[in-house]
Amino acid sequence: MNDTQERIDQIVKSSEVVLFMKGTAQFPMCGFSGRAIQILKACGVAKPATVNVLEDEAVRQGIKEYSQWPTIPQLYIKGEFVGGSDIMMEMYENGELQQLLGNPPA
Repeated sequence: MNDTQERIDQIVKSSEVVLFMKGTAQFPMCGFSGRAIQILKACGVAKPATVNVLEDEAVRQGIKEYSQWPTIPQLYIKGEFVGGSDIMMEMYENGELQQLLGNPPA
């Protein structure tokens, strides 16, 4: 693992919920990142750990290698890669995401 991959690995494992995104939770810089934040809020995750990939080109490219997933945003829960905003939406709609986060749908 190179330095960037090690740093990404530490970030992924440092919080229960980590979202690599474009922009911040308060100011998403793309629609997909904005949707990912809204899905997490709908699941009861008020303050997910977020990483703005626009601030660091090495992380922006490195996260794609780390996950073997070509797009951003990318969600990690308990150190495991979950997916991007489309997968998050699908999992939210069928209740899987809430269960993964420990907040089963009512």
